[in-house]
Amino acid sequence: MATTTATMQPNIRRILVPHDFSETAESALSFALGLAKSLGASVIVMHAFDIPAYGFPEAPVMTADLAAQISQAAQLALDTVVQRAKTSGRTVTGVLRQGTTWSEINGAAQDEKADLIVIGSHGRRGLSRALLGSVAEKVVRTAPCPVLTIRG
Repeated sequence: MATTTATMQPNIRRILVPHDFSETAESALSFALGLAKSLGASVIVMHAFDIPAYGFPEAPVMTADLAAQISQAAQLALDTVVQRAKTSGRTVTGVLRQGTTWSEINGAAQDEKADLIVIGSHGRRGLSRALLGSVAEKVVRTAPCPVLTIRG
């Protein structure tokens, strides 16, 4: 009796691209836009920011004011990236989230029903990686969908 092997082709319709406004993130976005074009997919560009915590009593007032300023600046920068990406002819939307970056990327992937995350990796090694961590690595290990990393 002959057996057939069904080939599974991923149905990628929504690609999430985390963006930190770096050249590495631009490379990932460029790759994602090309991939989206060949697959007929849409692209969601997202940015996550975290509010620094201060260890003194006036922190809640300063943090609220600072949070509003950071959020406005991040939204403006994200809108600029999204507008530029729309010239690719693909459907491109932007999502701004507040919180720990890797966690917010995973949350956005789930909320936006992303089929793929395309993320830039700065390729840090040694002490700089130990001190700064690797957002891309954490996303690869914990994401709710496949992740493609693009080296900057």
